[in-house]
Amino acid sequence: MHLRIGNGYDIHRLVPGRPLILGGIRLEHPDGLGLDGHSDADVLIHALMDALLGALSLGDIGQHFPPGDSRWKGSDSLDLLEKVMELVGRDGWQVVNVDTVVIAERPKLKGRIDAMRRTIAEALGIPPDRVGVKATTNEGLGPVGREEGIACHAVVLLQLS
Repeated sequence: MHLRIGNGYDIHRLVPGRPLILGGIRLEHPDGLGLDGHSDADVLIHALMDALLGALSLGDIGQHFPPGDSRWKGSDSLDLLEKVMELVGRDGWQVVNVDTVVIAERPKLKGRIDAMRRTIAEALGIPPDRVGVKATTNEGLGPVGREEGIACHAVVLLQLS
């Protein structure tokens, strides 16, 4: 069996006037903040895309969707993930499972994690029980702890079909 593992990381600033989208799900921040970025700034999907690309040594999302390229301005990250999945499948790879952790002080994600798992599973073409989404805080430490941003780590396992 041929396997590949990849990991990804992303962080975006919290700012007023932007939607807060995590794992393809729109959330409400208690202070009305959202994530700043060239696309919708979904850090969970971005970290996942970087993990997928990294597993296959295909660079990172900045290489495939440069922030200076107007084609990607305001993009839905799930649409970008679809393009990454085309690259994954091109040479016969398929996702075995993914595990992610979102790091944010607020909003609390507990009630939205299952929806995120289902959305990600559908985008990857795998059952939700192969998608891990966890949430934690940074215990008030660093820029995430000061609520200046939200970060995410992701790990993926791919198998050659």
